[in-house]
Parts: sequence; C-alpha cells; structure tokens
Amino acid sequence: MIKQILSLKTVSRTTKVSVHSNREQVLLVNIRHTDEELNSCSNVIGQFELRKKSVLNELKRAHIDLKDIGIIVCRGGVLKPINGGIYSVNEAMIKDLHKPMAEHESNLGALIAYDLAKMSENNIKAITVDPACTDEMEPIAKISGMPEIKRKSIMHTLSQRTVAKNYASIIGKDYEDCNIIVAHLGSGISVGAHYKGKIIDVNNGLNGDGSMSPARSGNVPAGQLIELCFSGKYTEDEMMKKTYLNGGLKGYLGTSDAIEVEKRIEKGDEEAKFIYKVIAYQLAKEIGALATVFKGKVDGILITGGMAYSNIIMEDVTERVGFIAPVRIYPGEREMEGLAENAYKVLNEKTEVIEYK
Repeated sequence: MIKQILSLKTVSRTTKVSVHSNREQVLLVNIRHTDEELNSCSNVIGQFELRKKSVLNELKRAHIDLKDIGIIVCRGGVLKPINGGIYSVNEAMIKDLHKPMAEHESNLGALIAYDLAKMSENNIKAITVDPACTDEMEPIAKISGMPEIKRKSIMHTLSQRTVAKNYASIIGKDYEDCNIIVAHLGSGISVGAHYKGKIIDVNNGLNGDGSMSPARSGNVPAGQLIELCFSGKYTEDEMMKKTYLNGGLKGYLGTSDAIEVEKRIEKGDEEAKFIYKVIAYQLAKEIGALATVFKGKVDGILITGGMAYSNIIMEDVTERVGFIAPVRIYPGEREMEGLAENAYKVLNEKTEVIEYK
C-alpha cells in the first residue's frame, strides 16, 4: 500500500492540514480557530492540545488512519539560526521549541507532528522543511551599524523558496543558477535575495524590520523610536507589540485585515487607500534595495502571500519595480505543496534529512 503524506501548517488563527497519496491530494482542510478558543489558551504553546485535537478530528472525519501515514511534514518554527533544508523533528528540536527564539504559531507544527508520529505504531518519520529561522545571510548583510545589534534572518523561507524554484523552472534555469528577489506578504512581510540557491539577504519579517505590513511597523526612525521607548507612556511589552502586532495597517486603521481595508477603499475611504498604498511604496523600496545586492542582475521579482491577491498593491509595486526585472505574482501561498513535495523526496530517498542538533 502507498504510504500517505500528512502536511501541517500552523498560522495565527488557522491550522492547515493536507494529505497526499502518490502525489494526489486526497485531503485539504483549513481549520479556523475562534477568538474564544485561542483566548482560552495562556500563550501560543498553550494552543498545542487544541490544535492537535483539531487535526485528529479532521483525519477521523476523512477516514484517514495514522497507520496509513508514511511521513509527517510541517512548516518549521523559530529555532536557533540554521541552514535551509529538511530537518528531522527530534527531541533536541522539541526541547528548543519549548523555549523558542520567539513566540510564534509556526512553533506548534513540529510539536504536533512529533506527537502524532509517536502515537503511530509504524514508526512514522516527522520532518520540517526550510524553517523560518533559516540563516544563509552573507556576513556583510548582518551588520546593522551598531556593534551590539546584528541583523537576524527570520522569514517565510518555505514560501519564498517554493515559488523561487517554480519560477526558475518556468524560465528554464536551475534555482541554483538564478538571482531572484522574492517577497512574501503576510501579517509580516519578508523580502529575500535568492542568490544561486541561497537567501543571502533578507529583512526580519517577524520583528518588524523592512517594509510596513498589516501588523508590523516596519523600519521606523531610530531616534524617535528611542524617545518613545523612554517617554514613560509604554512598557517594554507594549512597545514590542506596537512593533510586531499592532503596527502597520493595525496601527493606522485599527485592523490588520487587508480584505476589510479594501472594502473601506471601495466605499470611498481615502485615508484607508492612502495608508494601504504605503505598503506598496515601502515594499517597492525594499525590492529596489535588494536589486543592488545583485548589482542589478536580477532574473525575476516574485510576490506571494495573501496580499498578493490585492490588485491595488500589485499594480503599484509592479509599476515601481518592473524596470528592474520581470515581475510574477503568486497569490496566496504554495507552502502546503512545497511541504508535500519535499516529503515525497524523503519517502523515496531522493534527498538528505539533516539531524537537528
């Protein structure tokens, strides 16, 4: 019997589950968790049982038994900086995820995969692919300008690499021979410079570095930020949340929901339209800056993620950066198919699995 592939992706309010059999997708479910459910958990790690139970319920509903699963693959969490690749989810990784570099929903994927693998009687392998903490940055890109602070690589690695490989195949080249700029537009925005198979420069899309996004503040003037920190108006926790949770659209318009913002724009809200287009303006500047990393020799500019569905932003960005290289839009996300494809290679022993240490 062909062993099936179970793919998991945990994001802010949803848990995505897919099952592939011989490269055919036999299940795809986007489990939405209510505010009431999430608020009943003390923190992100506290959501573990809720999300694991929801995955098991969906498998049961689809009449899929764990004994028929050959491998479980998940989106990686915020671990210590590591090279990109496929990693085994082992005890060392689980230990680190209970004390992660940053609290984030992606940390739950490996915890759930590991637990489900242990529940099986068939010794299922659990793996994670291109985690968010992938660090392939060049040393020169890590210098911030202040010796005490080093730039960090935290990004939508799997999403970026999946579309970059797809684009390389479309233009008839190997990913390892391309110079590609990829932007993933989610709650945070990460823009990476893919140089011959490595992401050598990228903004920290988790902590608010780079362009403004639905929930992140993006780069803000350092002096004024320091003044605000010491103004006595906000605690350290409140300032952190202003940076990565309540910045961007949320800060200016009171919502991080891009769909809601577009509805306001359709109704004639000029302020919403102006602030919304700021994202396009700042994103274009970020892409333009990375073009200098390649000295202008760019094979393509790719934009993916939920906001890539926005014609307002895509048209503006394309107009601003189209002179650099061809722009290709990948609306939504390709991470589930990227997870399954990598798991398929592992099942068929066509790629290496790195032991996480």
